[in-house]
Amino acid sequence: MFDDSTIVAIATANGIGSISIIRLSGANALDIAYKITKKEKFQPRLATLSALYDKENEVIDEALILYFKAPFSFTGEDVVEFQCHGGVAIANIVVNEVIKHGARLANPGEFSKRAFFNNKIDLSKAEAISKIIEARSEDAVKLLARQLKGELTNFVNDIREDLLFMLAYTEVSIDYAEEDLPDDIYEQIQNKMDKIIVKLENTLEASKRREGMIEGFKVAIVGKPNVGKSSLLNKLLNYDRAIISDIAGTTRDTIEESVKIGTHIIKIVDTAGIRNADDVIEKIGIEKSIEAINEADIVISLFDNSKICDSEDEKIINLLEENSHKEIIKVLNKSDLENKFDKSLIEDFIEISTKEDINPLVKQIESILDNNTHSDEMTLISKRQVYSVEDTLHNIKQSVMPLQGGELEFFAHYITEALENISTITRPYENDEMLDVMFGEFCLGK
Repeated sequence: MFDDSTIVAIATANGIGSISIIRLSGANALDIAYKITKKEKFQPRLATLSALYDKENEVIDEALILYFKAPFSFTGEDVVEFQCHGGVAIANIVVNEVIKHGARLANPGEFSKRAFFNNKIDLSKAEAISKIIEARSEDAVKLLARQLKGELTNFVNDIREDLLFMLAYTEVSIDYAEEDLPDDIYEQIQNKMDKIIVKLENTLEASKRREGMIEGFKVAIVGKPNVGKSSLLNKLLNYDRAIISDIAGTTRDTIEESVKIGTHIIKIVDTAGIRNADDVIEKIGIEKSIEAINEADIVISLFDNSKICDSEDEKIINLLEENSHKEIIKVLNKSDLENKFDKSLIEDFIEISTKEDINPLVKQIESILDNNTHSDEMTLISKRQVYSVEDTLHNIKQSVMPLQGGELEFFAHYITEALENISTITRPYENDEMLDVMFGEFCLGK
């Protein structure tokens, strides 16, 4: 049930800064602002400098006051912001005084929740707000800003509109058979379905490929023992994170760290050397290495330039062939030493030395990520959105046979399910929407 009480919270990050912003939202927000400032009027969207007073009439601070009159505010309610001097103590004192005048402390996400209930944002924008606050890379900020601007909302609305069209005409065919319908109506419906299927499949493919834009792309470093995987990890991080040793099998588990390359955040996974091992713990580490390859967006495969290619290298080469659908960077390490590795066994490789310059590798990683991120492809930003699109696609595909077989009741069932699925991304579907289309498009009940 919607709670209409007036809520308050500190909107800026906790800690010392030049300004702290306290946000107040609800029916009594303006009245509380009058009491705490002793002012009689605030002009909407006009900053007003005022002292803030406690209930004992003592000055707390001097602040800029901004009043946003409902419904022209983030929450759709009356909103007042107090821009106080920075610091934890001042902000907490102001919040406590506001609470004494009848407000209550807001729950996490409650301002956005009220914005949703008051139709100021939909669920996709609420998710984008949550994630953009925690964004760690330029990639994430740009993607989330597009969703905040309404890109995903428009995408969903276009699909909903087409599905409502299909459902409305189908329901009319079932319930009002005497209505004159276009001769090619089912052909129109089939064409719309085909386009939606392609659009949803492309969106899922792009979202999977660009999943790392939010949390960080996974880059797995693989190779046999002692080819320089841990040295490469340390070089990329610019500090010694992994233990380096000449003893084969030193790294027995995966090590994961984050680093920024260009505008991208990547999660580098240093894996255990892949070989035929007898040690139980090392075997588990090798299994995790193979799992890391499966989960990685980019695989960096290291080979030792100073050693002859052996069966362990061949095992790595076979693994790469099995994962040829992935972005793979083949690296011949220890280029500062005498070449003994048969270069004809690997194609499109780069040569580096982890003791010297690894910039060619960094540039190639950045280039791959640039190609994956710098496009206008629709991208879903959460598992919830992905599941909704997958369910939508499933139900639309299920509806194809009933449509072709003239089983309109079954067709309508699957399209209704698809409508409900896609609508969970933004705002739940209501049956009245389909009725509005029906009675708006047709002269029924004449």
